[in-house]
Amino acid sequence: MRFSLQREVLLKPLAQVVNVVERRQTLPVLANLLARVDGDLLSLTGTDLEVEMVARTRVEDAEPGETTIPARKLFEIVRALPDGSRVTISQSGDKITVQAGRSRFTLASLPANDFPALDEVDATERVKVAEAGLKELIERTAFAMAQQDVRYYLNGLLFDLRDKALRCVATDGHRLALCEAVLEEAVQTKRQIIVPRKGVLELQRLLEGGDRELELEMGRSHIRVKRDDVTFTSKLIDGRFPDYEAVIPIGADREVRIDREALRASLQRAAILSNEKYRGVRIEVSPGQIKINAHNPEQEEAQEEVEADTKVDSLVIGFNVNYLLDALSALREEQIILQLRDANSSALVRESSSDKCRHVVMPLRL
Repeated sequence: MRFSLQREVLLKPLAQVVNVVERRQTLPVLANLLARVDGDLLSLTGTDLEVEMVARTRVEDAEPGETTIPARKLFEIVRALPDGSRVTISQSGDKITVQAGRSRFTLASLPANDFPALDEVDATERVKVAEAGLKELIERTAFAMAQQDVRYYLNGLLFDLRDKALRCVATDGHRLALCEAVLEEAVQTKRQIIVPRKGVLELQRLLEGGDRELELEMGRSHIRVKRDDVTFTSKLIDGRFPDYEAVIPIGADREVRIDREALRASLQRAAILSNEKYRGVRIEVSPGQIKINAHNPEQEEAQEEVEADTKVDSLVIGFNVNYLLDALSALREEQIILQLRDANSSALVRESSSDKCRHVVMPLRL
């Protein structure tokens, strides 16, 4: 096996694949990536047995073959080479030679036969979605995923296919984020799958936005996302996601219309003096304004007032300030709406012109 190409052209697929490779390995071959040359096409594959990434690029001076190369070492070498270098990688026995100008590196390889292949995705549903649309769905919901929760089905992102929409939903039991995108074609059957946290974060890193169309294949235990230069596959979490629609507050009829940036800045300032453990802020809503109050065990206090378009009178409610800030960061419009009911009910946070993205934040007892 042999191929040669520009450093910058090799660096992009390497960076995509190397993130999947775990630093601590159970199998030595999992520290390597699989390099395969077929014609003038190079494919690089990395996996941790849960998530698999295959990146492809055109090469020159190619001799077909396949082998495995230490992933991080190769990435660090290529990254450290000067801009514009021409990199030639060749295999001789169980050694890989990386050459660029006057630099030459010899790496140990392992047989390609040892490299594990993920099961084939037996796709039960195929969906086409714009790359920018999927990127937005993940960016506006993934922050609410749980981390290492015993309720393992919360440690991931729900992909909910329904009629002509794809919804992404995440919750950690204290807050919930939901965003949906319209699909060009209606789906055959309604389907819910849960993509694990690592798969979501790798997918988020991979997506570049733009109008390119992606193909999502959903199988019984895998999801696969195909783009012309890369294929991403992840195992699914085998569990049942809670009925998230039951969590979205109904009858939260007390509305506060407010400038998102002004509210965010006030909450960030108040958070400086909030209790480091509980992160609680007290919000008082009165006609025309809201007051934000935070204090801590050292008897220090922060008070903020923000103008708001509201007729709600004397409602006091507490929130974890981090959860509110995360929700505001995921919204895009200048004007947002807080829908409240009472001090013991969840708040709904959304943009003023649409409800395609909704965030639910549970109250704190103050």
